[in-house]
Amino acid sequence: MANPPAIELVPGVFRIPTVGSWQVNSYAFVDDDGSVTLVDTGLRSAPPKLVAGLAAMGKRPADVTRIVLTHAHPDHAGGAAEMERRTGAPIAVHTDDVRYAESGTSPSPDRSSPAGRLFERFAPGGSWTPFTVTDHLTDGQVLPVGGGLRVVATPGHSPGHISLLHEPGRVLVTGDAIFNVLGVRLSPKPLCSDFRMTQRTAQRLGELEYAVAAFTHGPEITENPREALRGYLRKTVGRATPD
Repeated sequence: MANPPAIELVPGVFRIPTVGSWQVNSYAFVDDDGSVTLVDTGLRSAPPKLVAGLAAMGKRPADVTRIVLTHAHPDHAGGAAEMERRTGAPIAVHTDDVRYAESGTSPSPDRSSPAGRLFERFAPGGSWTPFTVTDHLTDGQVLPVGGGLRVVATPGHSPGHISLLHEPGRVLVTGDAIFNVLGVRLSPKPLCSDFRMTQRTAQRLGELEYAVAAFTHGPEITENPREALRGYLRKTVGRATPD
């Protein structure tokens, strides 16, 4: 069964599926004035699905006034240049991923495993059309989006990877810090720039308060999401999150 073009998680916050087989998601936050902040732009082929998702919300590309990327990987930044062209919106990326975003090249993968070294050798270097980053994000920054969208630095999957906490709607967008594909799990090691750091920084997501966990890979969790993430992190990373 095909995904609908946009799924409303809470009022004004939508998930837009862009690749069903990879379960890749973008997100849209609608402000009181009708403007839209788009979070992640999918693969290079994703813009038509993003536009269809906007249309399902009653929006057009011209309504997008800001694009925020969780990190500089091709399945999240691949459509950025085209969406910038269609919307005219500035693009925001964490300062530690800016050089990758603007060069169109992913950070090097974690080389501490044979799989990581193999991935580095055979993965393509140029992954997307380069684009200019207008806004350099920092940890703890609160963007004026839907009453407040907080930047939560969770590096490791990439040097400047971020998660996003929409405090008014109590929605956490995990980015690729944690997947929900065949269950809650950390990103596979070869896809991370520093897997040990991913393990450490993912703990931050168990310490936040939210009612919906929204993943850039996989469906959202609306039933006790914080407990689900905390339980997984205790079991997998081997260190309980603080109560």
